[in-house]
Parts: sequence; structure tokens; C-alpha cells
Amino acid sequence: MKTSASTFWDFGSIPMIEPEFLGNILATSSDIAVMIDLQGSIKSVLVNQSEQYYGDLSHWEGKNITKFLTIESVPKFERALEQLNSGKTILHSIELNHQDNAKWQFPVRYNAHLVGQNHNILLLGRDLRTISETQQQLVQAQIAVEKSHEERKEYDAHYRSIFSTASEPIFVLDANTGNIRQANPAACTLLGEDIDILLTQPFAKFVALKDKKELTEKMAMAAINKTTLTITVSHNGQNTEAGLYPVIYRASGQQVLLVRLNLQASQLSPNDPLSQNLIALYKNGTDGIVFTNPNGVITYVNESFLELINTAQGSEIVGRSLGDFLSKGQIDLAVMLENVQRAGPMRIYSTDLKNDFGIKTAVEVSMTKIANSTLKQISFVIREISRAEQPVPTRPALASNDNNPSVAELVGSASLKEIVAETTDVIEKICIQTAIETTNNNKAAAAEMLGLSRQSLYVKLHKYGLVDTEES
Repeated sequence: MKTSASTFWDFGSIPMIEPEFLGNILATSSDIAVMIDLQGSIKSVLVNQSEQYYGDLSHWEGKNITKFLTIESVPKFERALEQLNSGKTILHSIELNHQDNAKWQFPVRYNAHLVGQNHNILLLGRDLRTISETQQQLVQAQIAVEKSHEERKEYDAHYRSIFSTASEPIFVLDANTGNIRQANPAACTLLGEDIDILLTQPFAKFVALKDKKELTEKMAMAAINKTTLTITVSHNGQNTEAGLYPVIYRASGQQVLLVRLNLQASQLSPNDPLSQNLIALYKNGTDGIVFTNPNGVITYVNESFLELINTAQGSEIVGRSLGDFLSKGQIDLAVMLENVQRAGPMRIYSTDLKNDFGIKTAVEVSMTKIANSTLKQISFVIREISRAEQPVPTRPALASNDNNPSVAELVGSASLKEIVAETTDVIEKICIQTAIETTNNNKAAAAEMLGLSRQSLYVKLHKYGLVDTEES
């Protein structure tokens, strides 16, 4: 193929190359030149003098070239040799891997040419070791990057696990603005806010007024000097004394403050036997124990409660509403919270717990408002009861009186339709009485429990004469 209109390369125009110069031209124009016959037997081998790596290859002469090829290269060479024997020209290069007594291997890219009247084959090869080494370096770099990525994923998993399960409130703040970038579940519980609300909020917003001034600068200095600050966390009218332990570091080119709070009010003296006994009861007791905030959001749970709802870790449910695990949901929770807030301790409230799979467990719940707690917690003690232990509700007798004649008296004296209407009123009255007693006369909660509007409930109370005299 010519690249111009010049006739220099036409047949007969090329100057004759002297034999003593031809070998040197072939050796220097390629890294290795091999002359073989149509059977693959090597007649001559020329090596570029600058390629000291190959050494002396004179022992190749007289032997078949396949003896010095790796196993996977032999079929490629044989296919190329077959094409040349059939008179075809090979326009593409052939990449072969050489071996010599299994001591070393080297890849070579050959161009094959038929030469001479005997149709010998001239193989002009370029050493691919440099390309191969570059490819190996790229592969090793890729492996290193993937390994580093996996390590980062592992560290990230460790961090997230520790961050989410830590019992102490932890905040990640922007060191320049003091805004919250991340907060763990314990921190959300302390402030009584969801993480989505806390993000980008100034941390100083949740600190008492006396501690707000230059709070970010104070935390940065404390982090540098490795000292502790004492602050008052203030939210929703509640004040909690806490020790603040800041650490400053750089991430993604920005300075970050990691702030850990130690709630002094929640610390118990390790020498206090009563405290130790209460902690042991909380951890090892057979009854489920749950602490919530006044809105019923779970703050602490023990292992027995986790067993009741078939959950592995407390971190999975801390921050969720207790109503999520009650059979009647928010109705049950609203009744219990209303009564414990208004009347104090409530004992033996019968209901069912349910887990995330919908499996229900019959329980009895006792609850108490912890009045002296700075965080205003409500404790729930939940005891599982077997079906055999559950009180069997006695069916109220349709007693024979002026208002409710017995069924026996009604049969024969009235039609079936009239009898059914009469007994339906009795059952409705009993259900309303039960709801009123269960909710300690809380009409709003009773209406919600019965699925009635408050107005409809009052109408039925008047209908059955269940309205207190002072309410009339």
C-alpha cells in the first residue's frame, strides 16, 4: 500500500539491499525477527541488540517454533500458519507468548510475511512486555482501589453501627456554623425531635441561654485543648445538665465537630445498691420494661420486651411509637397515656402486643409516670399472659327486670325481630359501660375505642341512662 503517487516503491525501483545489511535492518526494525518454513521450523533468529532481556536465542534454530510457545498460543499460531500455507495474506498482527525451558515467558506481537521463492515466512515481532507490565499495574491498581473501597464500606458499617446503638447522645456539627449535620437516635430522643427536623438546625438552639454565647468557638477550643464543657440542654421547657466532650477533625475538606453528651442527671452511683438492683432488674427481669417520653415515643427497652415483639436490637425500635406494637395501635396508647397523666399509676391494662410480622401476644400492662425525672419519662411494665391465664369475660345475664326482661320471658311474647332488637340494645349498653370503665370515664378515649363520634357516644349515654348526675 502506497501513501503517495510516488513510483519509488514500484517493483524494480527499490535499490537492492546487500545481504550483509539485511540482517541488521531486520533486527533493528523489530525487537525479534524469526524466519520459519511453512511447517513452522525455525531457520534463523535475529534479536535487536538493545533487547538484552532475550539473551542468546541461537538454540531455537532447527526446532519447531511451537516448542517455544505457551499452550494457549499454539492454536493461534497453527491457524495463522494454515492461512499462510493456503496462500492467504495475514493483514492483522498475531500476539504470541513465548517460553524458553519454562524459565521465563514474554509476549510478542508478530507481523507475518511470505518471502522468497521457497515461501519462507518472516515473523517481525514487537516486545509487549512494556504493555503487559502496564496492564498488570492497572489491574493491581484496580484491585487496590476495590480493596480500599471495601475497607471504607467496612469502616462505614462499623461507624453506623456504633453511632446508632450508642446510649449517649452524639451530634456531628459543622465546625464553622455550629449547625447539626447528623445526630444519633439517643440525641433525637433527648431533644424529642425527628432527625429530619434536627438537620441544619443550630446546635445552640437546644442549649440554655446562659451557655449560647460563642458556643461553637468554645467547643472548638475545648476540642483542641482536649477539655470538657458543662452545658444545659434546653428543649420543650426541660433543662438537662450534661457534660460535653468535643472532637474536631476534617472530612471532605471541611472541619467537623463530633460532640458527645454525658447526661449527669441520668448517671447512677455505682456504689448505690438500690441503683444496682434496679439496673439488674431492668436487664434481667422476666417482664418487659419500656420507657417513653410523654408522647409515647420509646426511649429505652429491655431484652424481655424485645423477646415479646421478636426484635433483635433495641436500636431498631428506639424512637418509634409504643403504639406501633399495640394491637389497637394509637387507641391503646392514647387510653394509657391519658390515664397515667391524669390519674397517676395504672394497673393491669389488658391488651395484645404485635410485632412487625403481625403476630400477637396477650399481655397485661402497668404504667407509671416518673415524676422526678428531668426527662419526664413514663415507664411501662409489660407481662405476658397465656390464654389460660386470661380472665374469661362473663357474659352479662340478660336479667329479668323492668328495663331488660330475660330472653326466656321474651320468647313467645314477642316476635323474633323484636327480641333481637331488645338484646342488641343490652349488648350495646354493656360495651359502652366497659369502654367507660376501661378509660376511667374518659369520654373522648371511650368514643375512639368504640369507633363512635363523641356526640354519638353522648346520645347513647343519655339513651341508656349512663350519664353521671353531675354531667346532666
